[in-house]
Amino acid sequence: MLNKTSSRAMAAGLAFALAIGAPSLVLAAPASVKVLATVNGQPITDEDLKIATEDLGPSLPAQIQGKARESYILDFLIDGVLVAQKAQAENLDKTPDFADKLAYYHEKLLMETKLSQIAKAALTDEALKKTYDEAAKAQKPETEIHARHILVATDADAQAVIKRLKGGEDFAKVAKEVSKDTGSDGGDLGWFTKDKMVPEFAEAAFKLEPGTISEPVKSPFGWHVIEVEGKREKTFPPFDEVKDQVSRYVVQKAQSELVTELRKTAKIDRAEPEVDPNAPPAAPTPDAPAPAAPADKK
Repeated sequence: MLNKTSSRAMAAGLAFALAIGAPSLVLAAPASVKVLATVNGQPITDEDLKIATEDLGPSLPAQIQGKARESYILDFLIDGVLVAQKAQAENLDKTPDFADKLAYYHEKLLMETKLSQIAKAALTDEALKKTYDEAAKAQKPETEIHARHILVATDADAQAVIKRLKGGEDFAKVAKEVSKDTGSDGGDLGWFTKDKMVPEFAEAAFKLEPGTISEPVKSPFGWHVIEVEGKREKTFPPFDEVKDQVSRYVVQKAQSELVTELRKTAKIDRAEPEVDPNAPPAAPTPDAPAPAAPADKK
């Protein structure tokens, strides 16, 4: 069973098993919980299963669902308790390394618990609506177009395409036959704003009126023939489409504000100056010794 989980899930599960097994090898379960299994007398409850599911859920195979998923996690917990009991019998929980890691995970769990509390408090309907409305209000008016294109290798090829189109052939049909851009269906690029395309293409496309076809346009990718099908002012997406993004922003903002406030009132002494991870590497000092030249081989 152990080999069915990722290394990350195993590490988390063993830490959990060690934590619940550390006080005693045999613990009585509270009357309010349901015992799902016992391992050498130690109970594993539905509460244990709930905690493990929250912790391991994202790392578990997506195809395992329902009762099979619960059974999978319970087997994982059983294996974890067995290994934890073996480790405790060998007094591995008495080592300095274990104590250091236990302290680290204790603080990490406290941090995650507090941040989770902050997240729940921040996710109100009022906060989500306010954030959405502010973002919608801040969006500047911007034009977007719906266009198709046919990409070919040379100006002569583009002229040949234009001749076919002016002769009445369907744009999508010609695109499927000759366009080098096989990633778009019939050359359809959908709706886009000017900044989404390379400058040469964008300049030409946004000058066209709906229903018109461009002259050959050269870009770093080749030669394009462009047809604009529609033009409109970009609208802000409906709330339901961006609710998840808004929620993440609200949570991250609330958690970041908490950390910022805590840092303001905390006394923090660093042994060495803080290093900006985005700063470029320091240039070598002028008096630094030059690397030795390789010795001549004779």
